Amino acid sequence: MTPGAARPRHFRVFAVQPQWSAEDFSSPTAFRAWLRGQLEGVRPHLAPDRPNLVVLTELNGLPLVLRGVPLAARAGTFERAAQLLVLRHLPRVLPVLLRERVSPIRALQLALSAENARLYLETCRDLAREYGVYLCSGSAPLPRLRRAGGRVRREPGVLRNEAVLFDPQGNLIGVTDKVHLTPDEEAGGVDLTPGPLEELRVFPTPVGDLGVAISLDAFRADVLSRLEAQGCTVLLQPDANGSPWTALEGLPPDPARVRDQPVAWLESSWQASTGGRSIRYAVNPMVVGNLLDLTFDGQSAITGRAEDAPQLRSYVLTDPRPGFLALMPWVEEGEPQRLREAGRERAAGSGHPWENRYRTGVLQADLTLPPSRVPPPPRTHHEEVLAALLRGEVAWPRPLPGWRAALGAALLLGCWLGSGGGQAFILTEAKKKG
Repeated sequence: MTPGAARPRHFRVFAVQPQWSAEDFSSPTAFRAWLRGQLEGVRPHLAPDRPNLVVLTELNGLPLVLRGVPLAARAGTFERAAQLLVLRHLPRVLPVLLRERVSPIRALQLALSAENARLYLETCRDLAREYGVYLCSGSAPLPRLRRAGGRVRREPGVLRNEAVLFDPQGNLIGVTDKVHLTPDEEAGGVDLTPGPLEELRVFPTPVGDLGVAISLDAFRADVLSRLEAQGCTVLLQPDANGSPWTALEGLPPDPARVRDQPVAWLESSWQASTGGRSIRYAVNPMVVGNLLDLTFDGQSAITGRAEDAPQLRSYVLTDPRPGFLALMPWVEEGEPQRLREAGRERAAGSGHPWENRYRTGVLQADLTLPPSRVPPPPRTHHEEVLAALLRGEVAWPRPLPGWRAALGAALLLGCWLGSGGGQAFILTEAKKKG
């Protein structure tokens, strides 16, 4: 047994609620500044006498597809932005589209994945190291990587909503892929690949036995049961809720009984930490802000058992209750009708003076757990590759130069159309849309 292994774990956790905009992803410099600003908000509250865990928000790497194309960031809607981006990067998108038989939006993300994954992961690694914190990066669409012939390659067609955990030295602890995708993440939306349930694991650390349930996964019994079976004590729920907070829930389990969204939200982190078996605490940061024509809103929270958080409080539109160790106030308080109006006023395209006016901030809580009894899980091949990339031991995949990509795309397109495959693909896509 290592010295101090039997001691209780005392640590501080943070949930960061940032606001994003398309401009935050226009360049590597802008993206780094946006993420750094979130850690700067945490800095004054870091505990000098115990480990610190910072949890960021879901899909905070997705808008990196806008990088370097200012016109796309001003397109007004995600649909128009995606069309502009596909056209701008067509020489690189087309080979992926034809070889891997994926949608244009997934082909776009895969074509740019080498640079965007490197920017995202190295930025998070550097921030964990600079601020000396355990860091849950939030999540981003990331490819599945493997080593073949001494080179790093990605698995064709695979793009997952993935959270990455780092230690205070910037070393990779592990990754978690989202299992249950929302309609906006499936075909017709950003078209991601669901992660396999059997790959969900718990990572023992000085800041808890960490299990990650990205957004919708924290509402799903199969995910929570698997994490609890492995001894999860701290549940991390990075979130990007794509609708006004005081609207009705978007994925009701019973369509005949649609509830206010904050009421439905009680069935994620709050319920897991107040009524679960092994889960003692949960950290649920939520991003806010209107990104092009999409609205993101919510109330970040850190939750725990009733005996640890006896004060009565809760999300707007819900009754006060114990279990909230820290809770971000919403933008207003008042009667339900007024709160629903306030959500609509802030939504994208409302034209109201309060449009895009949200609350940001940092939540914190000091937590204690007994020593861990959870064994470290073996790394996946994907994690081994990511760790080697982040240590600089292997080179990141390189995209083809522009002229080579264009030539390859033209040749592929000619062969594909000549073989009749293009006509079949077009007819299939037309049937999907029709």
